[in-house]
Amino acid sequence: MSTEVTIRLRRPEDLPALAEVLAAQQSRTGYPQRWPLPFPVEEFLDRPAQLEAWVAELDGSVVGHVAAAAVVPGEMGDVWSAGTGRPLDQLAEVAVLFVDHTTVGRGVGSSLLSTAVEFIRGRGCVPVLDVVQETENAVRLYERRGWQVVGETRPPWLPDTHRPVLLMVLPDDGA
Repeated sequence: MSTEVTIRLRRPEDLPALAEVLAAQQSRTGYPQRWPLPFPVEEFLDRPAQLEAWVAELDGSVVGHVAAAAVVPGEMGDVWSAGTGRPLDQLAEVAVLFVDHTTVGRGVGSSLLSTAVEFIRGRGCVPVLDVVQETENAVRLYERRGWQVVGETRPPWLPDTHRPVLLMVLPDDGA
């Protein structure tokens, strides 16, 4: 059994396996917040603003996902822009990051995050993301890697019982 995580570009035929991984991990992580989704899972995974997407494989099985997406105008984009001093077209979002709950601690999430950040930086953009405060392990991971909170928001999908979503940026000196 290999312990090496392989990251590769996502292919259309990966979507059914990714939908299964997303569903299996949701009850443990609460991601995505609305479950079941009010639209096909494939639309959650493959978004219109997506620039690129990757999957992680372990032992030949798809075990994780991340995408890089253009930042669209709106409240979140405004906060990220103000927090970085950069226009929207110089920002890109790390999006739809999740891993199979049985692989936690094997470097899958870190490898996916690094891949997305490297892609975004390669485009000359500043990486940004949003994270639900209730996912404290994710918030701590991002902070350890140099991400900084620049604001908060309450998107329509956020349950009323949750604290606002944190909007984070990775400054040029972050990893």
